[in-house]
Amino acid sequence: MKKLTLPTESEALAGRDVPMSVPEHHFVNGAPLRGPFADNLREAVFALGCFWGAERVFWQLEGVFVTSVGYAGGVTPNPTYEQVCSGDTGHTEVVHVVFDPSQLSYGKLLKTFWENHNPTQGMRQGNDIGTQYRSAIFTLDDTQQAEARRSLAAYQIELNNAGLGRITTEILPLDIYYFAEDYHQQYLAKNPGGYCGLGGTGVSCPIGLDLEKKSA
Repeated sequence: MKKLTLPTESEALAGRDVPMSVPEHHFVNGAPLRGPFADNLREAVFALGCFWGAERVFWQLEGVFVTSVGYAGGVTPNPTYEQVCSGDTGHTEVVHVVFDPSQLSYGKLLKTFWENHNPTQGMRQGNDIGTQYRSAIFTLDDTQQAEARRSLAAYQIELNNAGLGRITTEILPLDIYYFAEDYHQQYLAKNPGGYCGLGGTGVSCPIGLDLEKKSA
């Protein structure tokens, strides 16, 4: 049975001291997977279910420099995929997005996040059940935190109007982002027929001035 509650620090697996080994470059666009990145670039981290399909959604956006997949929001250092799937690390599957804010706003990334999954399902996304599939936004600064919270409030109004449920998405400052294994990186580019269970609610998320008005 899949675990639907997060482990406490004392319950979590011990983990490893060695970081995950990953390729130097993105399989699709050839950009460096690891930082440090240029000063004009910004970072964002999102969890919206299975990270295979989620990463593809983001790497296709104009203005994205590079993406990778990994784990965040848990306790166990340098977890493996098997450990995360056990529910004993506390992590959720995430996409790390490096983007150029002169071409792509954080608001557009938030809109993409909300519209490409169902953020009302708690510890699951569709048929994918477990704590590693929970919805989350991990913010890098106070500005992202505030914008993410405004977007949640605005999208909740739209979901209410559509007769859907309460958003369960976590919005938390990023603690540590751990890379996932090599074979998970850009998985659907390497395996075009691979599994993707990503699906949205069909409800649009307002951004820009409309978002600010709805969440005021």
